[in-house]
Amino acid sequence: MRILVVEDDLKIAEFIQKGLKSSGFAVDHAATGMKGFELALDEPYDTLVVDIMLPELDGISLIKKIREQKNNTPIIILSARNRVDDRVNGLQAGADDYLTKPFAFSELLARIQALIRRACNVIDPVNLSYEGLSMDILKRQVKRNNESIELQPLEFSLLEYLLRNKERVVSRTMIMEHVWDYNFDPMTNVVEARICRLRDKIDKGFEPKLIHTVRGAGYVLKAK
Repeated sequence: MRILVVEDDLKIAEFIQKGLKSSGFAVDHAATGMKGFELALDEPYDTLVVDIMLPELDGISLIKKIREQKNNTPIIILSARNRVDDRVNGLQAGADDYLTKPFAFSELLARIQALIRRACNVIDPVNLSYEGLSMDILKRQVKRNNESIELQPLEFSLLEYLLRNKERVVSRTMIMEHVWDYNFDPMTNVVEARICRLRDKIDKGFEPKLIHTVRGAGYVLKAK
C-alpha cells in the first residue's frame, strides 16, 4: 500500500516515513502543498497524510483542490491545531480524519489502516488469508499451512498487495505504483526479481501453487 505524506517539517516527515516503511508501506513525501497536489493527482495513493500549515498551498486548500478533482483518496490531517473549529474545518474541507500533534505513531498507523479498510470495504484489514496462506499485518507474520515464512519488508508489501487483490490480475505497473515510491526506476527488472524470490518462499514445497505469471498482463495470486 502506498502513502503520501505532505509535511514541511522534515523531522516529523522523516519520523512518519520511517515508521510507515517499517510497517510495510511505500511512502512518498512532499514538503509543500503544491508538490503534494501534483503527486496526489499523478500517483495512485491509498491514503494521504496532510499537515495544515504548508508553504505555497495550505493543507485545507490542498484538500479542497484534491476533492474538486473528484479524487476520493482517504485523507488524514495531521496538525498542531487542536481546537474544535479547526477539526470541523478540516473535515468539512474533505478530510476523512484529523489527528493532532504531538501524536503516537501507533495511533497514526491504526487510523491509516482504518481508512484503508473503509475505502477497500475490507472487514479485517490486518489479517489476510487465501488457500492456506495467511498474513498478520500487525505482527508481520506470514504462514502457509501453519508453517512460518520469513519475508523481507518489500516481499511482505508485495505479498500484501497480491493478497488484497487475490484472483485478480495486477500489472507490473500497478505493483510498482503501490509497492515502490515515485523515485523508483521503472526500467529495472526489480519487480520480476521480487516476484521470483517471493514465489520461491510462498510456493516452493507447497501445493497448490499460488503466484502465477499472466503473459503480457502481469501476475495473479490464484489457486489453479
